[in-house]
Amino acid sequence: MMKRLLAGLALACLGAGAPAHAQDGYPSRPVRIVVPFSPGGATDIMSRLLAEKLTARLGQPVIVENKPGGGTMIASDYVARAEPDGYTLLMAASSLGIAPSIYAKVNYDPIKDFAPVSQVASVVHILEVHPSVPARTVGELIAYLKANPGKVSYGSVGTGSSTHLEAELFNSMAGVQMAHIPYKGSAPALNDLVAGRLQVMFDAWASSGPFVKEGKLRALAVTTSRPSGSVPDLPTVSASGLPGYSAMPWLGLVAPARTPRPVIDKLYGAVAGILAQPDVKEKFVGLGLDIIGSDPQTFAAFIDQDVSTWAKVARESHIRLE
Repeated sequence: MMKRLLAGLALACLGAGAPAHAQDGYPSRPVRIVVPFSPGGATDIMSRLLAEKLTARLGQPVIVENKPGGGTMIASDYVARAEPDGYTLLMAASSLGIAPSIYAKVNYDPIKDFAPVSQVASVVHILEVHPSVPARTVGELIAYLKANPGKVSYGSVGTGSSTHLEAELFNSMAGVQMAHIPYKGSAPALNDLVAGRLQVMFDAWASSGPFVKEGKLRALAVTTSRPSGSVPDLPTVSASGLPGYSAMPWLGLVAPARTPRPVIDKLYGAVAGILAQPDVKEKFVGLGLDIIGSDPQTFAAFIDQDVSTWAKVARESHIRLE
């Protein structure tokens, strides 16, 4: 009986130590970063750069796998259901937290089903107008909109998109009402904005920047609460006429909930080291991204606040998709 008891205790001790040893040896095989967009875009390029750098730091291949579709919900749901062992990660976008507020059915909870690793970067978005609009500041735009009710329309990359919600937040805070015209992507919306069929748009600097530089569009401000390192000459919307306005489209690395903390910490340490490299910073600016690199706790708090912010905007603007 004593021999059996000792043998059982030995097995129990071995079992208790197994997860710790597995975490100490992480990673022992390839790691996947699931990207919710098609290959070739800024998120995909950034994720591949990060994967290459992580491969060198972690000593195992880090592979990018694209799973576009469903407003990023396909990829998000896939990772939420993955084994929480640190080998399947998601390069999440702002839509992770927006989706539950605008879609009737979402199979994941953006807070409960994911373990934040790091908010990697913000996507630089600007408020821009057609040159025919007599406004060079946000304050002047608001005054123009109030003087011309019902005469101004804005474009977005789609109903429920970040650019749609940014504009509706602007409408609400400024006490104005621009008409929304949704498009299937940035390119067709920009074509109409350049042609003057639209007057206003919130869009990524990466896609709108060339038109601004050519003088075909006028950029008024960046949407973030702080000036952007990518477009340092532009003020914020808040500083240019709408105090308190802040909208930050973001990209961040998350793992499935219940991923062991030592694994999360190791991933965060590797990511933080990579984002501090000068060549990485330069490449991010070229992609229209501002590096953030927040720690897991800060990122978790941000996601919680972001979900609340956009839920309120969606509710007040009656944005709901099936």
